[in-house]
Amino acid sequence: MFDTLIIGGGAAGMSCALVLGSAKPKAFATNKYIGIIMHQRASHLQSALFNNVLGLAAGTLGSEILENGKTQLKTLYPHVNQIEKEKVKSVFKTPKGFTIITNKNTYQSKIVVIAVGYTNLVNIDGLQSYLEPHPRTAIEKERIWLKNEDHLVDDGLYVAGTMAGWRSQFAIAAGSGAQVATDILTLWNNGKHAKIHDKV
Repeated sequence: MFDTLIIGGGAAGMSCALVLGSAKPKAFATNKYIGIIMHQRASHLQSALFNNVLGLAAGTLGSEILENGKTQLKTLYPHVNQIEKEKVKSVFKTPKGFTIITNKNTYQSKIVVIAVGYTNLVNIDGLQSYLEPHPRTAIEKERIWLKNEDHLVDDGLYVAGTMAGWRSQFAIAAGSGAQVATDILTLWNNGKHAKIHDKV
């Protein structure tokens, strides 16, 4: 049973995983079991080039971020379980959380974060009732979102990045994932606002 399972290994998903992973020294997060299904083939980062993102050198490629992000997560926070080469087929609510079925395995998690792209090709059973046309893109692009309030779709079900209704900008997607992570940390901390900062 995962305490939190993130679906999607793009900017939002990996940002969420990094912040959750960095909280391990905190008493409220020490024993939490965190996972991320790293499906990246459909990520818009695959073809991205960054010249306008604070902190990234001009010319940084999205494909580099995808690979470097996995390494950063594995090196700094190896307790976060990276699940590779699996695609999620369904997410269903259960009395104890959620059942997540991929093309290879079945997982259980108390909390699920959906951090996949906003293309209308997304086909995950169990989420259809939450899907609506994306509020911040041109109608002809046929983008979608999971209707939510402050990233919360339903009890225990969060969404981050473009699928949360945000525009397709790297900094926005990454920030959305980090926001979801701090909301989960706050939940684990019995409602006391939580954030994780490293200091020199």
